[in-house]
Amino acid sequence: MGIREKIGQRAETFLEPGERVETAFPAQTTSQWWLFLGAIIFLIKNEYRTIVVTDRRVIVANSGKWATTNVREPMRSFPRPINVGEPSGILFYSTEAFGETLHIHKRFHNDLRKLNSTAPAPPIGQ
Repeated sequence: MGIREKIGQRAETFLEPGERVETAFPAQTTSQWWLFLGAIIFLIKNEYRTIVVTDRRVIVANSGKWATTNVREPMRSFPRPINVGEPSGILFYSTEAFGETLHIHKRFHNDLRKLNSTAPAPPIGQ
């Protein structure tokens, strides 16, 4: 079972009746570059979040400090559609679209693109 499936399965208890998980992926609260400055600092500062995208909404859940696939408790929920911006970056993409600064690994950038494809275009000039 892949990471997306694990997160989706663990998030089922927080879904509304009839709600369906489309994709799910992890994020972290601290930039990966802190690892170069000190792994201990990174471990103290970092927490993991899971982003669960359903057919109705986007759920941001707390995963704790050590596991990327836990879905402990929903923190925020956003109605669909949502635009998180075009993912970029060497390894991680940073966005504030989920209510806090989250860093999402390049492995999950296609999930963000799919999420964007169902969102309205940003206003001109942004």
